[in-house]
Amino acid sequence: MLLVPNFIWMKNKPKDYEEYVHHENKVLLFFERAGQFIVTPVALIFSDFNFKGWNFWCPVLIVSFLCMVLYEIFWIRYFKSEKTMEDFYRGIIGIPVAGATLPVIAFFLLGIYGGNGIMIIGSIILGIGHIGIHLAHRKEVCEPKPKKHIVRRILVGIPKVIVSMVLIIVFGFSVVVIIGRNINQIKRTIDYNDGINKSEYVMLNGQEQYILTMGHDISNPVIILLHGGPGVPSTWGDYCWLDYMTDDYTVICWDQRGCGRTYYHNVNTDPDNNTVSFEQAIDDLDALVDYARKTYGQEKVIIMGHSYGTLLGSQYVLEYPEKVSGYVGVGQEVIEEDMYAYTYVYEDALAKAKEAGDDTTEMEKAYETLINSPFDVADTSALDNLTAKYHQPRVTEDVSTVASIFSPYIGVDDMRWQFLILSSLNGSTAYEELESSLIEYLLSFNAYKRSTDFQVPVLFVSGSDDWSCPVGPIEEYCGVITAPKKEMYLVDGCGHSPQMQLPEECCQVIKSFLGQ
Repeated sequence: MLLVPNFIWMKNKPKDYEEYVHHENKVLLFFERAGQFIVTPVALIFSDFNFKGWNFWCPVLIVSFLCMVLYEIFWIRYFKSEKTMEDFYRGIIGIPVAGATLPVIAFFLLGIYGGNGIMIIGSIILGIGHIGIHLAHRKEVCEPKPKKHIVRRILVGIPKVIVSMVLIIVFGFSVVVIIGRNINQIKRTIDYNDGINKSEYVMLNGQEQYILTMGHDISNPVIILLHGGPGVPSTWGDYCWLDYMTDDYTVICWDQRGCGRTYYHNVNTDPDNNTVSFEQAIDDLDALVDYARKTYGQEKVIIMGHSYGTLLGSQYVLEYPEKVSGYVGVGQEVIEEDMYAYTYVYEDALAKAKEAGDDTTEMEKAYETLINSPFDVADTSALDNLTAKYHQPRVTEDVSTVASIFSPYIGVDDMRWQFLILSSLNGSTAYEELESSLIEYLLSFNAYKRSTDFQVPVLFVSGSDDWSCPVGPIEEYCGVITAPKKEMYLVDGCGHSPQMQLPEECCQVIKSFLGQ
């Protein structure tokens, strides 16, 4: 679509076109040639631009294609005209110098679709030169239109300026994000060249499920990381702290059945998560453990969980100790039965509020609503927002935000699932319905009603200011359990995700414990 019309044009140039070529700005000409040199081979070499099925980014690909369709219409119109310079520089649907502008926009959008920073940069360079040259030619060819009254020009120009600024901000941010992701991708490809850095779907009990494996040496011990939630995968962002672990361990991150990439990969066969249950999660984890043991030649693996993942992980360790060499619980779940954890947090916040002389009416009302109504994410969020004032972690930095934006692993399905979770805060019940069986299990969970005899070393790591999984109950639980070795470490000043706030300290503690 790009080359064929240009080959035909070579024998159908406007008769006085060459006169204008001599006036071309050399700097713009350099940008044009450099852009062409970048864009053309990149479009042919990279697979980023291949059709990946219908997803969130397809509209971008469609608009890119439509730009090229308009480009073909531009050429057909020109070839049927008298082929004058005026004909050559006519616009289409308000797009100036369409023959130059449309392909630049098309390839820029193709770069956005493919998440390819090289294509984006090349398109921008090409646009500066190619569009700039032809705008200059059009100015020479076309007679200037009468200028509008100054006030009218300002009034007409304001909306255009606003739209332009919005587009610049949106596209500018997109470009920065994509280039940052590309840099991370290249860096990690180099860093893990002698090890493993692999995303894949593996068959676990009849369903292909998504895992990401990272490590500098595949002969190292294997850690299987279990995300929180239920149904809140963090596979795409955990690299920012797991990099402190991968020199000594091969780490497998997993989107569990019924959430994230695993859900969307199987949405046609199990759209309502009918196969999701806690018992099924244990079976899936066991299948993943067996896969890891066989693939990496390990007799045993290490299980590490965060938040809800500790509930799943600790139960698995109790059931299959022969396959596990150690257990790490970050923000360990202990009791959720009868809203115990929410009550624990609420009562502490209420006492602090009354001591400070604050009005507690709204907090008390939010607690009553939560306790006396069916579970609702919006209700828990409302109470959390009111109690958070009295439970602020002293450590405020969090590496996960930047890591997520520039994640080399994040994909469309990851974002779709995150939007689904966030929508629950605005009253949507889609997420709760999909995860209902696991939420019910979580809300009835009491660690003391199962065995407290662990046959493997156990480490609990918590932020000292964690009020999502409060420290007090975890300390009490750690004192009750038996294990060949057990420790509890508080990461001072951190909240519910100390691995994201002080990742190096957190990982050093874990490695020290596991290495003993």
